[in-house]
Amino acid sequence: MAVKLPIYLDHAATTPCDPRVVEAMLPYFTIVFGNPGSRNHRFGWEAEEAVDTARGQVADLLGADPKEVVFTSGSTESNNLAIRGAALMYEKAPAGSGQPRGHIISAIHEHKAVLDPCKRLQKEGFDVTFLEPPKDGIITAEAVAAALRPDTVLVTIMWANNEIGSINEVPRIGALCHERGVLFHTDATQWAGKMPVNVERDSIDLLSMSGHKIYGPKGVGALYVRRRKPRVRLVPLQDGGGQERGFRSGTLNVTGIVGLGKACEIAKAEMDADGERILGLRRRLEDTITGRLDVTQINGHREKRVPNITNISFGFVEGESLMMAVKEIACSSGSACTSASLEPSYVLKGLGVGDDLAHSSLRLSLGRWTTPEQIDYTAGAVVEAVSRLRKLSPLYDMHKEGIDVSKVEWAKH
Repeated sequence: MAVKLPIYLDHAATTPCDPRVVEAMLPYFTIVFGNPGSRNHRFGWEAEEAVDTARGQVADLLGADPKEVVFTSGSTESNNLAIRGAALMYEKAPAGSGQPRGHIISAIHEHKAVLDPCKRLQKEGFDVTFLEPPKDGIITAEAVAAALRPDTVLVTIMWANNEIGSINEVPRIGALCHERGVLFHTDATQWAGKMPVNVERDSIDLLSMSGHKIYGPKGVGALYVRRRKPRVRLVPLQDGGGQERGFRSGTLNVTGIVGLGKACEIAKAEMDADGERILGLRRRLEDTITGRLDVTQINGHREKRVPNITNISFGFVEGESLMMAVKEIACSSGSACTSASLEPSYVLKGLGVGDDLAHSSLRLSLGRWTTPEQIDYTAGAVVEAVSRLRKLSPLYDMHKEGIDVSKVEWAKH
């Protein structure tokens, strides 16, 4: 059977909206169009009821209380609200005092939506420690423990990395933070909806997620904010009508929220089956490519990864040429938010991957409707493209002759 092209293998960037999600959303565009803040007539009541239902669906996915779910525009806003809101609420010294305002711990291979708020706080007088991961990309509880200080106010470590899929020790880090009385935030954008979450069991105080990563609509997400043991307070990023417990004012995106809720409900029901099937396809893809090509490297931890992401580097291949050679396959060379840059992935460089391999990497991320036929086609296309490009590489010829190219001293003219 012929495979329909192009093939979409960039689900870590975004996912198609599940038809069941679209069906749930449709009435809220035209029929149930009220403002949930309008509590003196039926139109508002119906909208509020829909929001309450969705809040329960999100909470059920996270093992949270519905009152702990704050709706946002997505993970970027959730991350900013969590990080900036917590830092300003729990700062140790006021701005302008000449004293450090507080200490924050993160990691160098976090998403830009975490790194940039941390760097802004750094400019505003907070101390930030950016942990450097080992080659497998995993931040351990021991690494966090070594960085904790008496003035640490927040630890923010993502659950699964968006480029390599490696899974950080989030439950252990959360438990450590609770022992030390430090707030813990995790960016769960690539985890929630794909892998199990229970914020109580996993000792999480703040958690960010986004609808469009789990077959919901774009422009809507959620932030989990713990209400008990400890009760977490945040300084809001914007003021207004006091919606969402005062953390996030603004008229609620009812249609998007309904879609997010439905996406969470489906994700929880189908998580185990989806995960097992997708993991099998990912292994099939990796085994075929690495079995037929030499000088390849799977980046990140080989086993401690989310099922849907693989990041493979190909030696002796120029990255831009490789992307063009497989243009019928939608994939990426890094995060969707930074892939427009010609610079090698900062995530891979943070793992110690050299510029040559970092430039020649493909992130292939599978999804709910990825088929075995698509995987076989993709593997064949990648192998064929790499083989063709290597025929043009004199360095690869030298490698095949047993010459260590890294030790060659090139003449200067």
